[in-house]
Amino acid sequence: MQNLTIALQALVAASVFFVWTVRYQNIVQEFKQYGLPDWLRDLVGILKLTLALLLLIGIERHLFAMAGGLGIAALMGCAVATHLRVKNPVPKMLPSMTLLVLSLVIAVINYRLRNG
Repeated sequence: MQNLTIALQALVAASVFFVWTVRYQNIVQEFKQYGLPDWLRDLVGILKLTLALLLLIGIERHLFAMAGGLGIAALMGCAVATHLRVKNPVPKMLPSMTLLVLSLVIAVINYRLRNG
């Protein structure tokens, strides 16, 4: 179970870092397309990068992984809700839905590892 959660934590953290650094222009475009303000985009980016870092720290400390997983899951829930609000097709929602599920799995596994 420990190896599975380490792999998931690394995968989710790498995905978040990739999207919010390498593909940042796509994020800028999507937030404009959805009519969301720049300050919200910046806040979400700071939160996601911080939570992704918590996932990496959480490889050694389960509490950090739980917090990172729950935080990213909450933000991905908001992302799915936004996709639904603007009536995006399901394939456009799949990345956020996948990260939502993986983040919840990370939180649950780390909770069990921490509490026996």
